[in-house]
Amino acid sequence: MQDTDDIGSNPTDNPALAAMIDARVSRRSLLRGSMAAAAVGFFSGGALGARPAAAAVGQRPGAPRQLLGFSEVPTSAADTFVVPPGYEYEVLIPWGTPLSPTGPAWRKDGSNTAAEQERQVGMHHDGLHFFPLGDGPERNRRGLLVVNHEYVDQVLLNPDGAATMTPDKVAKALAAHGVTVVEVRLAGGRWRHVESRYNRRITGTTPVAFSGPVTADHPMLRSNNAPMGTLNNCGHGVTPWGTYLAAEENWNGYFGTDSAWTPTPHEARYGVTRGGFGYNWHKAAPRFDLAANRNELNRFGWVVEIDPFDPTATPVKRTALGRFKHEGATVTEERGRAVVYGGDDENGEYLYKFVSAKPWRQMRARGRSPLDEGTLYVARFDASGSGTWLPLEWGTGPLTPAGGWADQADVMIRTRQAADALGATKLDRPEWVAVHPHTGHLFVTLTNGSNGPDPANPRGNNVYGHIVRIAEARDGNTWTEFGWDVFAFAGDPGYQPEGRLVPAGQPLFGSPDGIWADPDGRLWIQTDISNSAQNLASRKYDRIGNNMMLAADPATGEIRRFLTGPRGAEITGVVTTPDQETMFVNVQHPGEATTAWGTPTVSNPRAVSNWPDYDPAGRPRAATVVIRKTGGGKVGT
Repeated sequence: MQDTDDIGSNPTDNPALAAMIDARVSRRSLLRGSMAAAAVGFFSGGALGARPAAAAVGQRPGAPRQLLGFSEVPTSAADTFVVPPGYEYEVLIPWGTPLSPTGPAWRKDGSNTAAEQERQVGMHHDGLHFFPLGDGPERNRRGLLVVNHEYVDQVLLNPDGAATMTPDKVAKALAAHGVTVVEVRLAGGRWRHVESRYNRRITGTTPVAFSGPVTADHPMLRSNNAPMGTLNNCGHGVTPWGTYLAAEENWNGYFGTDSAWTPTPHEARYGVTRGGFGYNWHKAAPRFDLAANRNELNRFGWVVEIDPFDPTATPVKRTALGRFKHEGATVTEERGRAVVYGGDDENGEYLYKFVSAKPWRQMRARGRSPLDEGTLYVARFDASGSGTWLPLEWGTGPLTPAGGWADQADVMIRTRQAADALGATKLDRPEWVAVHPHTGHLFVTLTNGSNGPDPANPRGNNVYGHIVRIAEARDGNTWTEFGWDVFAFAGDPGYQPEGRLVPAGQPLFGSPDGIWADPDGRLWIQTDISNSAQNLASRKYDRIGNNMMLAADPATGEIRRFLTGPRGAEITGVVTTPDQETMFVNVQHPGEATTAWGTPTVSNPRAVSNWPDYDPAGRPRAATVVIRKTGGGKVGT
């Protein structure tokens, strides 16, 4: 995958977080002490005294006193998947797995048709969630696994790779995108997917609806085809009413043209270019030709709500949550209202949150969606350690007709430009957001970037990334004031100046991406080191190795490496069963082209990786991995 996210398309001179962090680090000589002291330091001196970081030391009754009880695994550059001693794993639903035991079967030469791919698990697994089925102990042994499929590798997808684009190849690629819903069960000590009325695929051609300020008949959404499909589904969210939110991220890369075309300021702000990411779908499918079907791209960049328990339900794009490159859609509840957090994953972009207009139960009782009515905010970080959520409301501030804004629908379609106008703070690729179950603190991963140095993005050449912690005001997540600090700086301290601020003794890791807080309060941190940097000394990543997942104790700041993945892969998506004895994790794009290991080809798709099948005639496959403690027990203890 290209490193287009590292470049960015934000031309504004809005403040950047890196310079703010750098100023505060210099002023306080931060991180000379322990990691825990660093995590608490900024909060104690912040402008808010609202939710002090000391609250993080509290744990819920029944939670283990020592959150991290496993032995750390070492870094790895091998084509393997490694878990700690005392743990075991199995591979579940790899790309191409048929939804039904009756087929169509996976073909290891890549020759499955588009129609067959529509009935198989998609490619490049990303966000995922486990929805329990049944009552009591059954909830830990049976449920629906919902998995995003972010994008495709056309060399691995087709027998002749990325050679001449055809309508059939576009159709197969669209069928490999989207979301998979599949029932899984634990029986005889092993998890397996089973035949179920719930099993289904949502793809790039599935009919979709639009709801909220922007409707399907909006002039900027009028296209040559019916509203269909969801693409580049990265992270996710889960609502209190039991639905799944799939976040559309790098949708701009699918469009292109060979005809006369010049991007509008709106299109340029979203990184739309003539060549896209090189998929070349426009050469065989007019739907993706910018000159022939310009408005189709405005139908992407949304959060899509899916009901996993109703196979007949149409996926709905909830436009009140804004349009940008959604990395995820983390949902929490405050005073009965639904609150949704999400980062715009590109260098120099922003952090957002949405708050429903009224308590969600009340809205649903009246037949209204809590995600259709409410306020979308964008974050402004201040050098003092305080911050403000700025409302993206038409008719207020600069978002008026005099400022060139037609209505609220216009604000939601051009969310990035609206946030620009409000003076939001540019971040080093804001990714996933985790909400701590006991303190309510937010943990936001910033993968890497070049927006510093400033207080929130402290390293001018931030090749390693960091994790920001946010404490919102006492009255909860629906309020607009917050305090912020850096929870962890990623990197290798052996490389300077990029590795500065990394405390001695912290495990080496870089490019934090996925993050999730389990019910006991552990933070699970997943990495997405670019394949142009993975394992390379020239990029200061040789001692970090392959991508991994770590666990952190927010109370002490301790971090341990829990697993490492195969070559070329990203580790992404994590959730457990309610009893926390089974963990599901995704391995995305194993075997993708890497500078360190090579490039897969039609004749040798195994050039980088052959995980998980290790078939001498096969090819690497993204998959969900199931992790359990040998003999039982909570994962992580």
